[in-house]
Amino acid sequence: MSNHDGSVPKDFGTRIENVLRRLVSGIPPDAEPRAVGGFLRDALMGRPGRDIDLTVSGDTIHLGQQLAREFDGTSVVLSEDHKVVRLLLPYQDSPFCVDLVPLQENPLYDLNNRDFTIDAMSISLADLLHSDWANKVTDPFGGRHDLENHLIRMVRTDVFQNDGLRLLRAVRLAASLGFEIEEETKTTIMQNTSYLEDVSWERIRDEFLIILSSTQAMSYIYLMDNLGLLCKVIPELEQGRKVSQPKEHYWNVLEHNIETVGTFENLISRSYNPSWVLDHVPWSHRLAAYFKEVISDGHTRETLARLACLLHDVAKPATRTVEMNGRIRFLGHHSEGATMVKTILQRLRLSRRTIKFVQTLVQHHLRPGQISQDTQIPTARAIYRFFRNVGDATVDTIYLNLSDYLSARGPLLKQNEWTNYAGMVSHTLETGVYNKQASRPKTLLDGNQLMTALELKPGPTIGRLLEGIREAQAASGIVTEQEALQVAKDLLAVNPETSNA
Repeated sequence: MSNHDGSVPKDFGTRIENVLRRLVSGIPPDAEPRAVGGFLRDALMGRPGRDIDLTVSGDTIHLGQQLAREFDGTSVVLSEDHKVVRLLLPYQDSPFCVDLVPLQENPLYDLNNRDFTIDAMSISLADLLHSDWANKVTDPFGGRHDLENHLIRMVRTDVFQNDGLRLLRAVRLAASLGFEIEEETKTTIMQNTSYLEDVSWERIRDEFLIILSSTQAMSYIYLMDNLGLLCKVIPELEQGRKVSQPKEHYWNVLEHNIETVGTFENLISRSYNPSWVLDHVPWSHRLAAYFKEVISDGHTRETLARLACLLHDVAKPATRTVEMNGRIRFLGHHSEGATMVKTILQRLRLSRRTIKFVQTLVQHHLRPGQISQDTQIPTARAIYRFFRNVGDATVDTIYLNLSDYLSARGPLLKQNEWTNYAGMVSHTLETGVYNKQASRPKTLLDGNQLMTALELKPGPTIGRLLEGIREAQAASGIVTEQEALQVAKDLLAVNPETSNA
């Protein structure tokens, strides 16, 4: 079965059918359960999921508790005011999620209050088990037609006034499904952007990060900007809209930030055009798995690195200067940017770990290109210090740096210049990732051994000596305890005042 073609599956699969049958038998008929929203939409596209929204008559909280006992699941009240209940049922390796929502007057009234036509369809839960279930769908607004034509269309012109998050949700659905937003709906979004100001930052964050994690995220970030939504989510980006850059930059600051998201995605997906760019960027199954690793707030390295791409030059407008000779500079924009990132991500209610990770990428995004002169191969000592200082975000920072270089030049990219630059940065990456001796050398001496051999007392000097030994391992390749001890003695001889003996 293919996606996005309006095809209908013959069945839902045995496991999903079993869950649906149990729900039909467990919910009283007078509750009139009807499937609405994403499950039905995706089923009509040939890809039913494991989350289903049901509108029901009666007491949803009591029903949720009853079904949780019967299914050995869990019932959680998501909204006391609106009586929305989430039921988590045992299903393979993760729960099958059932949201119980009170029916508003009648099924047609309920659908009339939904946001987009492709989600304004419903069907009796019992009818889902019929072989011709697709013919029993209630579709008053032409959702089936819009599914077939890959369109996101509003149900009514006032849907965004009822919930401002729907402005972002239109883009998120387009990004997730690969659909287009219908033109009148686009116009209405642009006329109603102020309603996003009434939405909590947590809800905005969740929709925005889904957009950022989607395939071809750059095009949807541009769509957000064209609709007037991007700078509602991150107002700080607006300052870069008309800020020009030095001649080696093709885009203004705002465009460059957005383009870097796309460049990063194309490097990671190995789909960059021209393809010769990829010849100089290391890749492996190990790196592919690395970027898919979930590291914070339920998001992968790749998604959070894309966020850093979008924000990496956010401080350029604030740090822009023009020298007497006309040279444009942005001194300290990486450090100021890291400070701004903290403010932005705190506002979006992201965790400390996520904020620190993105801050680190922004703070150090210039560094891979600066650890040697004129694209010369960096020294082992410089590589060691870079990996030491950037830590867990080092590989991500290197890919941000490469993306930054490519997006700065855009269509003006020259193959020979890229070959030289990428060769230098890729050497840093390969040395740090694949040569652990250079970036994470094994311990030759511990603090106790140093204190005994050199008759030193505990204190900060011990840490400095141990770090000096690690640097010498990376730079000079020392491998024995005797060599390590000699390094420590040499360091004390050069700076005897640091001794705390």
